[in-house]
Amino acid sequence: MTSQAPPTKRQKREEYRKAHKEDALAELPKKKFYRQRAHANPFSDHQLEYPAAPDLMDWAAHYPAYVASDSAQSTTEDVDSPSALRALNKPVTVADIGCGFGGLLVALAPKLPEELLIGKPPFQARRLRRLISRNRVGMEIRTQVTEFVQDRIRALRKQNVERGLYQNIACLRANSMKFLPNFFKKAQLTKIFLCFPDPHFKARKHKARIVSLTLNSEYAFVMKPGGTVYTITDVEDLHTWMVQHFDEHSSFEKVSKEEEAEDECVKTMKVETEEGKKVERNKGEKFVACFRRLEDPPWP
Repeated sequence: MTSQAPPTKRQKREEYRKAHKEDALAELPKKKFYRQRAHANPFSDHQLEYPAAPDLMDWAAHYPAYVASDSAQSTTEDVDSPSALRALNKPVTVADIGCGFGGLLVALAPKLPEELLIGKPPFQARRLRRLISRNRVGMEIRTQVTEFVQDRIRALRKQNVERGLYQNIACLRANSMKFLPNFFKKAQLTKIFLCFPDPHFKARKHKARIVSLTLNSEYAFVMKPGGTVYTITDVEDLHTWMVQHFDEHSSFEKVSKEEEAEDECVKTMKVETEEGKKVERNKGEKFVACFRRLEDPPWP
């Protein structure tokens, strides 16, 4: 009679994540069960799902507490039609691009109670309907990091049912360098956070940096005039790169250091992200720069 081999570490991780999700545990997830590489190649085909247009984005799946009371999903209409989706009573206005393990999202949730925030970490696709992807927003491209943030938000909501906290944050897996305008309409966002992005040190890899003149135009498109892009890094060369590229873009102006010092989001961004805490422990330096979206010039 052969004895059964003990489960491998990978099997243990998969069993833990499955149990955490199926049992809807209120216990916060443990990072050791969500192992993932530090970075992902944004140019690879990650088999992501994304809406063909912002009107086809099913945000209700991410923010069930904000579904409009008069919004009932049709069972007869074409699922690719905007009218077949349940509408929210307010739009998503804050995006944390590359949200990591969700530290900033969780910290901002009670500080921005009137805003819906989305984080984009690794894109973990859940096929809700054909060609449509799921919805303050964290946006990540690494699969298990996204899963961790989603489980973390689910647990926090369960722990705070009576107080109704953390209903305004969500996380989805997406490649923001390719599909940002697929999720957000023109002038929809008021804040974008770019916290400790991959520095891509080699010159041939600079095209993969999250800030460039091309990507800045996409940020300008989805941002409302007067909105702010927040950047922070511990790599001075990357900080210089981001400042240079935003300074060169006609749709943005740099926020003064005095304004930065008074901004509650800057204070939170410095201390609440996982990378920020790591830099703090290692007594490293953090470089912050914020940029305001300008009004578009009038047409001639």
